[in-house]
Amino acid sequence: MNRRPEDVRAALRQRQEIALVDLREEDPYAQAHPLWAVQLAASRLAIDAPWRLPRRDVPVVLYDDGEGLVEPALQTLRALGWTDVQALAGGLDGWRRSGGELFRDVNVPSKAFGELVEHECGTPSLPAEAVKALLDSGADVVVLDARRFEEFHTMNIPGGTSVPGAELVLRARDLAPDPATHIIVNCAGRTRSLIGAQSLVNAGLPNPVHALRNGTIGWLLAGFQLDRGQSRRFGPVSDTSLASARTAAQALAARAGAQRIDAAQLQRWATDPTRTLYRWDVRTPEEYAAGHLPGFGSAPGGQLVQETDVFAAVRGARIVLCDGGGHDDGVRAPMTAHWLAQMGWEVAWLADMPAAAFTETGPWRPAPGGVAVLPTPHAQRYRRPYEGTDAPRAAMQAYLDWEFGLVAQLGRDGTHNFGVLLAG
Repeated sequence: MNRRPEDVRAALRQRQEIALVDLREEDPYAQAHPLWAVQLAASRLAIDAPWRLPRRDVPVVLYDDGEGLVEPALQTLRALGWTDVQALAGGLDGWRRSGGELFRDVNVPSKAFGELVEHECGTPSLPAEAVKALLDSGADVVVLDARRFEEFHTMNIPGGTSVPGAELVLRARDLAPDPATHIIVNCAGRTRSLIGAQSLVNAGLPNPVHALRNGTIGWLLAGFQLDRGQSRRFGPVSDTSLASARTAAQALAARAGAQRIDAAQLQRWATDPTRTLYRWDVRTPEEYAAGHLPGFGSAPGGQLVQETDVFAAVRGARIVLCDGGGHDDGVRAPMTAHWLAQMGWEVAWLADMPAAAFTETGPWRPAPGGVAVLPTPHAQRYRRPYEGTDAPRAAMQAYLDWEFGLVAQLGRDGTHNFGVLLAG
């Protein structure tokens, strides 16, 4: 039995739980796919399906582009215990012929949302030339890099400090204690710069805040050099900064519609057989490994907002976030939740958990048997135009041009359910 593309789009618009799964490898998936399609390669179903599709009776719709992957995948998932698995009628071409919009690249829901945030909020940004002039003049400015630390270490704006996205509101006041200090937030391209800068604006920081327009791509296209191998990271959080950040983050989460829940509510949701539940710890990998709540995976440093299609493959699912017990509790989880709520998720953050509850240790290993998930083979992986330092300049510019068109694509697609929180 096949599922019509029109019915899938209706389920998405109505916020019903559904997983639209592209069975191809990452590179062909990145060339064209529906907005909410998640890439789960047929070669990795047994490895990735248990953690990405945790409820075995959730509606799952599979497609390919004529490669013959669907029928074997249907049999595999059914043999593994999934009970509501169907093929997308006509595959990718059926989606296209039925009037469905197709998107390029990876992590597209997050990137499109970032563009919509800038469009709706007027997120402040500066071009590379203006930021370079500030740095060269010795102005009172700090550059905060919102990517993963590993990405920062590969290449960074000279003088920048690694502060992955979920850490920004928690730590920016200590990194720029003078309200006159100019804060520049960057990533490799646009999304994490925009979400990071808008996070600081939403949280009410008194400093002038700007995103570095087009990130390290814009920096390179302007002809400037990047540093490599740097290790500057944020330091400890002061009590005063923590209190200000906590108040702002929790107020924003409430305004956006994210729920604050306790352990009892989490237990009720975890035992609800009718809903998919994702549980994510948004602290740093080091904090997570030192001690985390049983049942929670690791989605650190803003990557959950950047890669929602990876961390929440079932659109319409519930998401619960935590950020630790004790001193650092109550900033990173509600701040992340306030973004996910704007992206249309039913999201909650777990409050008032004692440090003693964080009983499990070690890095996150989501695959069955507790083994690490293997990376996508290099030959099948999509090469992002913004990674590394050797991408062709034409590819970088083409990527930026594509991002600029995402807001219009969202309007044509009509399945996103985004609602941007405006200042006030």
